[in-house]
Amino acid sequence: MTSTIKALLDGHAAEAPAIGAPGRDWLTYEGLRALAGSVAADLHRCGVGRGDRVAIVLPNGPEMATAFITIAQAAVTAPLNPGYREDEYAFYLEDLGAKALVVEEGYDGPALAAARRFGLDVLRLRGAPDAPAGQFSLHAEAKAAAADTAAPGPEDIALILHTSGTTSRPKIVPLQQANIAASADNIRASLALKASDRCLNVMPLFHIHGLVAAVASSLSAGASVWCAPGFDALRFFGWMQEARPSWYTAVPTMHQAILARAERNREIAAGAGLRLVRSSSASLPAQVMARLAETFDAPVIEAYGMTEAAHQMTSNPLPPRPQKPGSVGQPAGPAVRIAHETENRLTEGTGEVVISGPNVTPGYEGNPDANAKSFFEAEGARWFRTGDQGAFDAEGYLYLTGRLKEIINRGGEKISPLEVDGVLMDHPAIVQVVTFALPHSKLGEEVAAACVLRDGETVSEADIRAFAAERIADFKVPRRVVILEEIPKGATGKMQRIGLAEKLGLTVAQG
Repeated sequence: MTSTIKALLDGHAAEAPAIGAPGRDWLTYEGLRALAGSVAADLHRCGVGRGDRVAIVLPNGPEMATAFITIAQAAVTAPLNPGYREDEYAFYLEDLGAKALVVEEGYDGPALAAARRFGLDVLRLRGAPDAPAGQFSLHAEAKAAAADTAAPGPEDIALILHTSGTTSRPKIVPLQQANIAASADNIRASLALKASDRCLNVMPLFHIHGLVAAVASSLSAGASVWCAPGFDALRFFGWMQEARPSWYTAVPTMHQAILARAERNREIAAGAGLRLVRSSSASLPAQVMARLAETFDAPVIEAYGMTEAAHQMTSNPLPPRPQKPGSVGQPAGPAVRIAHETENRLTEGTGEVVISGPNVTPGYEGNPDANAKSFFEAEGARWFRTGDQGAFDAEGYLYLTGRLKEIINRGGEKISPLEVDGVLMDHPAIVQVVTFALPHSKLGEEVAAACVLRDGETVSEADIRAFAAERIADFKVPRRVVILEEIPKGATGKMQRIGLAEKLGLTVAQG
């Protein structure tokens, strides 16, 4: 088992392509290893070393990928969303205890203003359009003190992220070198990645999905990753022609946007020659899974991941074993079990999904209450509570019924929003749906659904409710259906259930 990010890069062919991008030459493994050495020297010269936290605010692309991989071999990386405002940057920079900020050479945005509030060292990333993809150097704005130049070990923190909390203060998730390396190896093994594989990355690289599932897993196999400048459904098929990938990974909303463009790009899709399509970070509707498999003539591998697990926990297997629509697959690295939702013990049937393994964070930083609630010891292992409810079928495939916080409690009747999503997605006029809780004066919560219709389709709220009433029990039928042009999404493209009623102005209690 690989124990550090540096070790991920060792042993791969020197001249093999590692990092690519539109219109750029490939950065080879030899070049990437050399870059890691020069970046470490740049950081040490700037007074940044082992244990120091470096916030990274860069646009999506090859430099963001190589910045993560190289800086993590000398210090602690803390990628932040380039779309934040100054006060958001100020919160995260202070909360993380960042020592330095990496930005592009000409950057003069809100992250810089926030960094200067705290007197952080600013490191300018300097690249060149004619250099291989991801090649750069770092330059400090001012002289700094000496740094710890020792190479990080397996238990040193490599990556620090915040949970995407919607109702409370985000928690700090430190991930060790060994956590990242273990998860990358797990993904490589579950997808049978080889040096000949190539990933087209469209995921944001301030998020664990893109950083580990696309970049780190590819590098662990000696494979290549072609970094698009963010997700753009209009450019996706052109990128496929240029990159010639064997796979890509995305969240379900991205897959749906790609499918919306697939008909007019049928020849490219048919000739893509993908070995697989991967989906993670949110539940993939069975209908979308089937359309993806048909469009690209490739198996669709739905996986289940979260930040605290350095991404992957379970994955549907590759053929000839079946990929089950609606299931997030089988344990793919860590041990995965079901626990009682309030008592610290493992159980059978439906309950809270818990995990244990070398990819799991040692615990939230500075948050003993959250750690006490999220971790427990049982059967000789330390288990992390995922917050998801689910159950295994007879063949060991895990089915999620939803986030425990998202389960709708309608007067004591528990309703899985994922189940209602699945029913409504069968309606021929509906292309996207998210079921959510609506406040109710007597029942506490009522079922509601937000839907996006296919182009040219019209359907009434009553028609959708009638469609659902023929397929699910009356208490599960949405009391309210809202037709939208677009469902609100988070920074990583995931649809947000919690807080959706408030966003849509539906917070007045029904009754």
